[in-house]
Amino acid sequence: MGAISANESRVAVKVTPLSPALGAEISGVDLKKPLSPGEVAAIQQAWNEYLVLVFRDQDISQDDQLRFAGYFGDLGSRRKAPPKLANRAEGILQDHEKILLVSNIRIDGEAIGAFGDGEFWFHIDSGYSAKPYRYTFLYALELPSAGGNTMFSNMYRAYDAVPEPLKQKLHGKRALHIHEYNRARQANASGDISNIPHYYHPVFVTQPGTGNKTLFVDRLMTTALEGFDPAEGAAILDQLYELGERREFIYEHVWRLGDFLMWDNRCTLHARTDFSAEERRLMRRVTILGEKPV
Repeated sequence: MGAISANESRVAVKVTPLSPALGAEISGVDLKKPLSPGEVAAIQQAWNEYLVLVFRDQDISQDDQLRFAGYFGDLGSRRKAPPKLANRAEGILQDHEKILLVSNIRIDGEAIGAFGDGEFWFHIDSGYSAKPYRYTFLYALELPSAGGNTMFSNMYRAYDAVPEPLKQKLHGKRALHIHEYNRARQANASGDISNIPHYYHPVFVTQPGTGNKTLFVDRLMTTALEGFDPAEGAAILDQLYELGERREFIYEHVWRLGDFLMWDNRCTLHARTDFSAEERRLMRRVTILGEKPV
């Protein structure tokens, strides 16, 4: 446990690590109030070190969440699914282009939000796009009595664990990311994907904020290695998935009402554990636009 200070503004943000892998709890900050430049700088410094930050006992409006996220870049818009997949990604209360409701709640049989049911495999938010989101901010509004935890994996550690011969083999190589708006089933790269969101990204990328290298693949959406025989590529990806999901690289967050989480989407994966379909879960998500991974 320690404190990170922004000397120029004489502020101190208390930072308490949450696991050996990644994650820290931030205290001494009320997200309902505007922050000073020093507070923002201290939070950013902690973020670069811990990758996932948790603020407890927050009572924030939609506007509060948007204002806070805006300190860290340009707000991202909710990405629209292609027509044939729209029923997996839209909801009747998705009425703000900068907000995504993640929920299993239904009104008269219609989903109010998206991606709300059950288990969700490890993934990168919008990794299938040319410029994936840089940051994600998630706020808990309704929670089930058990389950629905969010697991985060430190992909700096995963990169470091890639055997050196495999790093050399994959140097400069790209992987295909596809989004079929599934939650617990890998996208299918074997057919025509021209009308499905997809993009090729380097397997290894550098996080520009820190200069650290990270492994940029995930089990849900990364489906093929460019320039490899399909069988060999699949075997290599299986090895990379397992590295990214090693338990010692993971922090599992057990949600409480009022929790506000923010994570760096460029160097983490995240997943959701299963929970009862009979219980309600409602989260409010905001994102920050990113850059093309290099």
